[in-house]
Amino acid sequence: MRILLLNQCFYPDVISTGQHLTDLALGLAGKGHKVTVLASRRGYDDPARGFSARETWRGIDIIRIPALGLGKGTKWRRCLDFAAYLIFCFVRLMFLRRQDLTVALTSPPLISFLGALFAKLRGGRFCFWVMDLNPDEAVALGWLREDSLVTRALQGLLKFSLKRADKIIALDRFMQERIVRKGIPADSIAVVPPWPHDDDIRYDEGGRTAFRAAHGLTNKFVVMYSGNHSPCHPLDTLLAAAGRLHTEEKIIFCFVGGGSEFQKVKDFARYNSLKNVLCLPYQPRTELAGSLSAADLHVVVMGDPFKGLVHPCKVYNIVAVAAPFLYIGPEESHVSDLMQRFTNGLNVRSARHGAVAEVVAHIEAAAAAGPVRTIRSQELESHFSCHTLLPQIISILEQVADKKPPPCLPVLSLSARPPERRPRRSNS
Repeated sequence: MRILLLNQCFYPDVISTGQHLTDLALGLAGKGHKVTVLASRRGYDDPARGFSARETWRGIDIIRIPALGLGKGTKWRRCLDFAAYLIFCFVRLMFLRRQDLTVALTSPPLISFLGALFAKLRGGRFCFWVMDLNPDEAVALGWLREDSLVTRALQGLLKFSLKRADKIIALDRFMQERIVRKGIPADSIAVVPPWPHDDDIRYDEGGRTAFRAAHGLTNKFVVMYSGNHSPCHPLDTLLAAAGRLHTEEKIIFCFVGGGSEFQKVKDFARYNSLKNVLCLPYQPRTELAGSLSAADLHVVVMGDPFKGLVHPCKVYNIVAVAAPFLYIGPEESHVSDLMQRFTNGLNVRSARHGAVAEVVAHIEAAAAAGPVRTIRSQELESHFSCHTLLPQIISILEQVADKKPPPCLPVLSLSARPPERRPRRSNS
């Protein structure tokens, strides 16, 4: 079976969507499917980093799409970057042969529309793996007005993708509810959470020691936020707590990752002369277990308006290294669902946004208790294991692809041939 995967990020990019798509591609290729990936020629967080235009990696055919590489400094630069990438991607798609199944993710926003359009024009099934919802996220961020002409147009593209999809994969029940409110039947949506990268992410005592030594964290209590720094995960409350605890020499706040808000964290620390804040870039996947294990208390953050729009993927890697964490966000969320269901497998403190004094109290109490490891829950680990969830997604995709494909539009199919005419029989 020929399967096309569409997403801006793919191996060797370490951002979450790229890592999950890489796992999926390897899983599909391992089952004998012919997998093609369309991704960007530039790194997600480091646009100066370039990749080959075409390569075969572990049996996967990777086609890299040109990108402007303007970075994420301003909204307009990001929008121009996204628009250019989508145009280049559309052109490249027009030269691809028909696929049995096209799977689209959500980076850049609305690339799913191209996947749905490609399947419509060339035939084959289409699956939409929703990692976040746009333009809803942009509206929640205040970048777009809900009633603007642009927003309505983008909502039209999103709804086309959702309605055209033979199957939609959402990350949690809140995302499913949002999609249903757009007029999509609930039975067309499968809820499958993302997974930690099992083979790499485990508590690593040696990696913990090495990471802490390399960054001057030995004998410190490390509060860590690791992952994408975006407005969807507002860090104001955590940074305010760091400011209040700046005289506590034992406590260090370590921010690891990248994204549009990463520079703001560095600027905040520099402006307030905070010596207890350390900022580090995304760590290589091979060293991720060590960096995550280095934390004594992880922090998971979700903005109140973004419930069902984005998913707190970092919680799974935190669970994988058996670390306690502090959750800052709305009372009702996927994280709170986990807290209620797996009470014996999680060591979690929680607070609302703006509750700086409460966050400070939680951190001080955790520091006083000293480094602890969560008792790993077999149920929790098996439920969110890659070895459990990845086969579920592959099974869903194979079931979708096995269905009789809808007809393509013959006028626009580049491979269509005119039917042969039979010679007329003579009446004589």
